Amino acid sequence: MAVITPNPRVRKTPFTPGVEAQGVKGYTVYNHTLLATVFESLQADAAHLKKHVQVWDVSCERQVQIKGPDALRLMRMISPRDMDRMQADQCYYIPIVDHNGGLLNDPVAIKLADDHYWLSVADGDLWQFVLGLVVALDLDVEVCEPDVSPLAVQGPKAEDLMARVFGEEVRDINFFRYKRLSFEDTTFVVARSGWSKQGGFEIYVEGADYGMPLWDMLFANGRDLNVRAGCPSGIERVESGLLSFGSDMRRENTPYECGLARFCNSALDYIGKAALADQAENGPSRQIRPIAIEGEIGACTQAWPLMAGGRQVGQVTSAAFSPEFGVNVAIGMVDRSHWASGTRIELITEHGMRWAHVQESFWR
Repeated sequence: MAVITPNPRVRKTPFTPGVEAQGVKGYTVYNHTLLATVFESLQADAAHLKKHVQVWDVSCERQVQIKGPDALRLMRMISPRDMDRMQADQCYYIPIVDHNGGLLNDPVAIKLADDHYWLSVADGDLWQFVLGLVVALDLDVEVCEPDVSPLAVQGPKAEDLMARVFGEEVRDINFFRYKRLSFEDTTFVVARSGWSKQGGFEIYVEGADYGMPLWDMLFANGRDLNVRAGCPSGIERVESGLLSFGSDMRRENTPYECGLARFCNSALDYIGKAALADQAENGPSRQIRPIAIEGEIGACTQAWPLMAGGRQVGQVTSAAFSPEFGVNVAIGMVDRSHWASGTRIELITEHGMRWAHVQESFWR
């Protein structure tokens, strides 16, 4: 089996020693950084996540820091979401689009102060786009990548584990809100968030030297909770309809095509607003839909065309067999003519044709 060849362009993380000690079996590269993909097996890792608690090294969610007097002006410019409503302890999911309304990234924004934001980015060099705007418009803003490495604690027992490490105050954090909580001689931003529907938190670890002490403390306090190292689960995230930028949505897609219309509520003239005006009024001609697939399927490593009457009417971009629901679950972009729930469409995979069925909703 091919392996990732180590080189300086593929970064290890402050938690890599812990990940290796926990028996990681596979990696991918995300934002030039190692991201674990499997420990025991894809199915076993997903099942454990749904019952217990896992610690995920998601340092690959790099931060783009936007800081300075023009920070809010820049935030208003780059996203269709109304940034003026964002409160001091809040995290916002924000689509970021180009001048044609195409998605460039879908980070979580963290408001640290009126003039200070972090963008926790999906896979992509968003800082270059942001820095280009700063230079071109001569904005009074600093753009950099701070020494911040997120660590996720996910699963139904996540709150109990976090309370043992950070205190009972962690239970008072509401969804997509954060508190600064103490650890050793410092504090971290701790948010109730994460890339699963099982509940949990993300700890924004400032300072690489704190990485392994925090990792070790979480595992020491979680033995009776059956804590394990884990990683974002492809099975669980497709069941939940959590979209992956670069897979399920790309620059050729708009927020409206990706079901993100509720995050396009800014009244200001953000970049791409004019290009999105028609979809804002009339809706898109294609859109993300949950899809069930008949028969056996392999890994979806490239887009699978959806065909009807000899023409392509969409594509499937993520798929996996769900042991919990006993079906192949999938995410697809489907034309309006075929996106109604119950529609049966031919799906072309490298393993042959399979029947796909558009679903009313995702599985969780």
